[in-house]
Amino acid sequence: MYTAAGTVRIAAPLLLAVIPAVTPTATAAQSEPSTRAESTAYMETSRYDDVIRFIDTIVPRSEWLHLGFMGYTHEGRRIPLVVAGNVANASAEAVRASGKLRIYLQGNVHAGEVCGKEALLMLMREIVNGEHDAWFDDVVLLIAPIYNADGNERVALGNRPGQNGPYGGMGQRANAQGLDLNRDHMKLDSPEARSLLSMMRAYDPHVSVDLHTTNGTRHAYHVTYSPPLNPNTHPAIDGLLRDDWLPAMTERIRAKHGWEYYYYGNTPFRRDAEPGWYTFDHRPRFNNNYIGLRNRIAILSEAYAYASFEDRVLASLYFVQEIVGYAGERQGPIRAADDDILPGTELGVRAVHARSEAKVDILMGETDNGVHPLTGRRQLSRREGSRVESMYEYGSFRPTDTEIVPAAYLVPAELRAVVARLRMHGVQLEAVALPTELTVEQFRTTESEQATREFQGHRERRLEGTYEALQTEVPVGTWRVDMRQPLARLAFYLLEPRSDDGLANWNFLDEAIENGFYPILRVPAEQ
Repeated sequence: MYTAAGTVRIAAPLLLAVIPAVTPTATAAQSEPSTRAESTAYMETSRYDDVIRFIDTIVPRSEWLHLGFMGYTHEGRRIPLVVAGNVANASAEAVRASGKLRIYLQGNVHAGEVCGKEALLMLMREIVNGEHDAWFDDVVLLIAPIYNADGNERVALGNRPGQNGPYGGMGQRANAQGLDLNRDHMKLDSPEARSLLSMMRAYDPHVSVDLHTTNGTRHAYHVTYSPPLNPNTHPAIDGLLRDDWLPAMTERIRAKHGWEYYYYGNTPFRRDAEPGWYTFDHRPRFNNNYIGLRNRIAILSEAYAYASFEDRVLASLYFVQEIVGYAGERQGPIRAADDDILPGTELGVRAVHARSEAKVDILMGETDNGVHPLTGRRQLSRREGSRVESMYEYGSFRPTDTEIVPAAYLVPAELRAVVARLRMHGVQLEAVALPTELTVEQFRTTESEQATREFQGHRERRLEGTYEALQTEVPVGTWRVDMRQPLARLAFYLLEPRSDDGLANWNFLDEAIENGFYPILRVPAEQ
């Protein structure tokens, strides 16, 4: 029980008495191989060796499954990538040659949020059991159940306090460098993010699904989800997800399982904020926003932390099943976002939440306070039932600052770190072979403000200023980034000086802007 001071007093014998017996569930007993979660009655989550052993056991049992690896973690663990489909092997060449829709499924970017990892292992077992053979007429799956493998191994009972299991502990949020891998998609400081981008360049999945667990606001949804949130996302992607795909998933899961899913949100944590249902962030440092700027479909899944661990795993599994099934039905619209001619278009470099025109009904819920049986700390569990609260929804973003997309950017050869990052992302560059006289735009900085606190190993920088016309000779070796390319939206966000998540923001140009000018030039759209 809790005392008035908020401390927990509970006798050790009682603690031990409330730990459930670790025996397989009925489902686990009938399904082999079982995951560590299933075989421990959801008391524990799989370690890295468990995942590898499960994969090594199950892949040889199916003609659909092929084992590959997409890279390495900071501590040198191989990141498994299981390819599921009617392909010869796990190579990118074989997968792309099939011509089938490619879907990337990722679990465990935050290694305390483990329901996606367990769900993807169970999905592989379902494939082996022949439950999804019809999928492979249309799609190939790229399954990465344990992306943050180093963080997964740092199991502690105190990780993710308040979350409803697994009681035997889970990994940590960050990787072994202390980096949040879901904030590293633009700066690429971690080997995990670089491995992910290597896979993206090679396989170019049409759809990506990122599986998380959310805590915070007490709501009544088993899963909350999100499309890409950056306002520069191709309108066809946003429209397909919001108008068709995500509502269809919600209806199908409600009909099959009786559970409610909805757009990700929280009620405000600050008392001075307007009441509403607020989504998270528009910046492409986050996985789903980043992939949206690559002109690809991205779906974020957030299982509800206060539901039981078993329910969170099943909720994630159900969502993935419906996403994959629906993708096979909607190949035309999914493949349509590549047709883009951007020079002369106005795009955002900063954004704020946009409020819905009318209030929406949000299903709110309650939690019961309990005690973790091993730590004695407060433990929350989802209470059945819901109530409807009507509020404005802040589920999208609008630009506050914009720029016109140029015909090209010109990156000086000496900016090696910038060029290296562009190559990692897959942005196309071409070296200027002859000296060229051009009218360009140069950004004159009027303000350069750096954050006082470090974030993810950087002190973010905010630039203000204006573009000025300049007649100049572009030297041989300058890198030209033509904006008539598939990754133009991403290149724009990386290279614009006022971008709130670009390379200037992440300090890659700190030394180069000391003279008051941003060193990367723009070729105006009309040239």
